[in-house]
Amino acid sequence: MPPSGLREIQNRENNNQKVHPQPMEESITQNQEAMESMISKIFTNISSLKAAYIQLQAAHTPYDPDKIQAADKLVIEELKNLSELKHSYRDSNPKPPSASPEDSRLAAEIREQQSLLKTYEVMVKKFQSQIQIKDSEILELQQQIQESNQKRVKLERKLKQRGLLAKDSEDSEEENVLFSMDLTPSLFSAVVESTYKSIHDFSKPLINLMKAAGWDLDAAANSIQPSVLYAKRPHKKYAFESHICQRMFSGFDEESFSVKAENLTVSRESFFHQFLALRAMDPLDILSQNPDSIFGKFCRSKYLLVVHPKMEVSFFGNLDQRNYVMSGGHPRTPFYQAFLKLAKSIWLLHRLAFSFEPKVTVFQVRNGSEFSEVFMESVVKNVIVGDGDDKPKVGFMVMPGFRIGGSVLQCLVYLSGVKCTE
Repeated sequence: MPPSGLREIQNRENNNQKVHPQPMEESITQNQEAMESMISKIFTNISSLKAAYIQLQAAHTPYDPDKIQAADKLVIEELKNLSELKHSYRDSNPKPPSASPEDSRLAAEIREQQSLLKTYEVMVKKFQSQIQIKDSEILELQQQIQESNQKRVKLERKLKQRGLLAKDSEDSEEENVLFSMDLTPSLFSAVVESTYKSIHDFSKPLINLMKAAGWDLDAAANSIQPSVLYAKRPHKKYAFESHICQRMFSGFDEESFSVKAENLTVSRESFFHQFLALRAMDPLDILSQNPDSIFGKFCRSKYLLVVHPKMEVSFFGNLDQRNYVMSGGHPRTPFYQAFLKLAKSIWLLHRLAFSFEPKVTVFQVRNGSEFSEVFMESVVKNVIVGDGDDKPKVGFMVMPGFRIGGSVLQCLVYLSGVKCTE
């Protein structure tokens, strides 16, 4: 073969060698750099996800809805970034023909991070579920607050109608103030009136249960207040109201109200604050929050004093309710709830009485005393009251009276042997 032909073949081989090696090395280098960049991004995002997850945990103790939402958004953002990296890797490497040991190691690390990612996704969903539960609880509490505000507005209207709430202009910003701090006899008088109504209301179910149990109401009334001449037979209900008052007002002049507890000495401002705080609350709600509070102990002691064990046995056939009360509980029975309304009204009256300076004092009148219009008021409104020697006598006191500084709130009495107008 001529030299010129040999040189031509060698040149061709050299040219063929120059076409392939260099582009293949560049491609391998680029793939390695892309893979290293991908792995670096994955580890960075995993670290960021861990940090966001820790932040989400910290926002739950104490519970902070704003911080939880911010951390939740951050976790979701990091999860989206990892998802995008996963799709980017799959698009760039659809189905590699073969895997080197280095590629296998990287693939194993990716699978490990993906498994960790799924774990975080499960935990995030769990926290999101907890957030939804907390949000539902918040909405429920907001609804309760709204209902309480509606009740407060209704109460304000009633108090304004009775002159117990300062009537500012309609555009006043003080609508949330139910009472001014100036205590007046008219305020106490209105609460006394409400208290007597609660006594009257509780006597109704008490008498009805006695009737249903077959009690002799005439004999029961005579045992409570003997030797009383009633103008009408239905007036004997006042004997039962008297029985309730005698026991409920026992210890009223004491700051402790006959409740044995420590550290009961408080200022008159504290007494008034308690009056304001409890006046609009349901007594069962108060006791459910703190069944062993001073008010809870007061309710238990007065219930056991007002309702005799024989009554309970005849009413309910057992002493289960009494035993439950004695053990420190507050049953949710209709009868006990009716009693709690009575107990709350007496308790509030006591709190208000000790809010005055000097404190309000209670007074009573004896059976057989001569009727005095200054200190007494007949519980029956249509009685005929004579003058001079014809003045009627007190059969019994239904509800005690009160002294507020120089003012007197008359006690309610039932007059014996008087006539009633039609």
